[in-house]
Formats: sequence, C-alpha cells, structure tokens
Amino acid sequence: MDFLRNLFSRTLGLGPGEKVLDELTLEGVARYIQSDMCKNIICMVGAGISTSAGIPDFRSPGTGLYANLQKYNLPYPEAIFQIDYFKRHPEPFFALAKELYPGQFKPTVCHYFIRMLRDKGLLRRCYSQNIDTLERVAGLGDGDLVEAHGTFYTSHCLSFLCRQEYSLDWMKEKIFSDDIPKCDKCSGLVKPDIVFFGENLPGRFFTSMTTDFPQCDLLIIMGTSLQVQPFASLVGRVPKNTPRLLINMEKTGESDFLSGMLGLGGGLDFDSDKAYRDVAHISTCDDGCLALAALLGWKDELEELVKREHTLIDSKNKKEKGESASETPSATDKAAPTEDAEKSQKTE
Repeated sequence: MDFLRNLFSRTLGLGPGEKVLDELTLEGVARYIQSDMCKNIICMVGAGISTSAGIPDFRSPGTGLYANLQKYNLPYPEAIFQIDYFKRHPEPFFALAKELYPGQFKPTVCHYFIRMLRDKGLLRRCYSQNIDTLERVAGLGDGDLVEAHGTFYTSHCLSFLCRQEYSLDWMKEKIFSDDIPKCDKCSGLVKPDIVFFGENLPGRFFTSMTTDFPQCDLLIIMGTSLQVQPFASLVGRVPKNTPRLLINMEKTGESDFLSGMLGLGGGLDFDSDKAYRDVAHISTCDDGCLALAALLGWKDELEELVKREHTLIDSKNKKEKGESASETPSATDKAAPTEDAEKSQKTE
C-alpha cells in the first residue's frame, strides 16, 4: 500500500505538503494566525453558523429544515428547492420564505467573528452556502463575500426575454402580503436570486475561487456538512501546506476510504497517521469562534462588537415598527371622532 501511495503521489503530485502548524489543535491554529505567515484567510460557511439566530439548518434529524416540511405536501423534501417544481408549484417555497425571510434574524457570534477577520485585514473572502443575508447584516460587503448558493438580496423575473431585477424590499412586500411575486413588466414568475437544484451557481463563484484559493494561508470551515458539490470540493483547492480548521458539531469532509488509503484527493484528514494540517474543533460555531477569539486575545472585542451591533439592530427594528404603527390608524382612531369633529357635527 505504501508503494501505491508513493506512486500515485509522485505521478499526480498529490503528496502531503509541509507542516506549518506547531500542533494540530485550536491553540496551534491561533499561534499560526498570530504569525507573519497567515495573511489570507478564507472562510467556508454553511447553515450551521445561523442556527443560533433561530434559522434551522437543512439536514439535522428532527430539527433540520428538510425534516419539518410535511405541511407543504411535497413529493420529497428537496422539491421545495427544485427549479422545475418551483415553476409549477411556487406556493410552498414562498410560504417557507415568509417564515425564514431575511430581516427577522440577527447575525451570530460566528458572523461577527468573520467580520473581525475582515476588519483586521486577514479575510481574503467568505464563501457562504447561506441565503439568509446575515453575512451582509453583520457588515460584510460585496467584495468580502461569495454567495455560492445565491441570495435573497436581489430577485429576477424568470422569463428569459425579460429578466427584470427586483429589490429585497419589493420581494418582501410580495411575500408578506401572501402574493405570488409576478413581474411588473411581463407578469412572469419572479424568484429570489438563490440557487435552486437544477440551476447553475453564480459565475462569480467560479471566477473568484480560481484566484482566491491558491493564495489561501488558512481555510476555516464552519457549520457545513460539506455534502453539496461543487461547494464541498473547495476544501481541496488550497495549497497542500495550507492548514484547514473545521468548527462544526461533527467531523465532516473526510476522504473516502480508497482516497484515504492512497493519499489522494483534498478530503480532510484529522485522525490518520498521515494527518499534518487539518484540525477539527467539535462545538457549536459560536462557541468555537469564541474559543479561537479567546486564544487570539480578541474575545472581549468580539463580545462587545456583538452587543453593540445587536443593540443597533434592535433600535432600528423598534424605530421601523414605530413608524409603521404611526402610519396605520388604529381601530380606536378610526372609530372615535375628534372634539372638533363633534362640534362640527352639532353645528350642522
């Protein structure tokens, strides 16, 4: 077996790289981040970074999104995100969208940890599978993000000859009035720019990964099962000596048996005698980020950032609710005539 492994490694250039972490632990990762060698960090994130905000992930047994879709009478759970099914039956998706619509949730500790990496000049890019826009709410901009599975931030008419674009506010108004969004221009069906099964990923995903991943000094993977391609394959696109940290409730993304035996592929390797760069921190994403922040000396700063930003969001939401309430007369206001009106009626 060693002969085959060495043969494949030499022939295909898939042998192990240089070990740069002094130990395969969270402490080792923290020391590496503080060194001069770590300047370009890429984060790969999935639904697990948003669960503490109240948004369910997809695959957790019992609590995941796919386990709780019975009320929509779908032929199978994934149909709610199938483009062909959506075109015939858009009602289930928009009913679900109303429950999970962006703007009802606040970013998590994990979202703000990623922002801190950006603010400290360490974040190369955040590649997200999420469609909840919480990375944007936390302060990441277009240049910081690759929304691999699209976003609710914009929507488009599905008509090939139209493709009219619509804003987040336009789509929100339609969804919360229980209307199926139809194009103002051609009456075609309008869909948020999230990637359904059967659709291509955004072009930016492919153009960015070719330039980002070869420059990556540290890959941090959080809250994803690494089961959906081509997103999952990104773990194998970093240089062979680049450390990879997984913060998740369970280990995932590991090489299959054959690839592991032959030393092939880019799958994660935490436990074999050949492991040299991959670290698994088994915890919630928030707890993992807090633990890493503590090791970096950033914990107080991170907690203060979360507190400050959540206060601002609460204040903004309260103000918007107040303005909305003042624009809508109450039943009492409509029923009770004013004193001047009563005098006018008596005069008449």
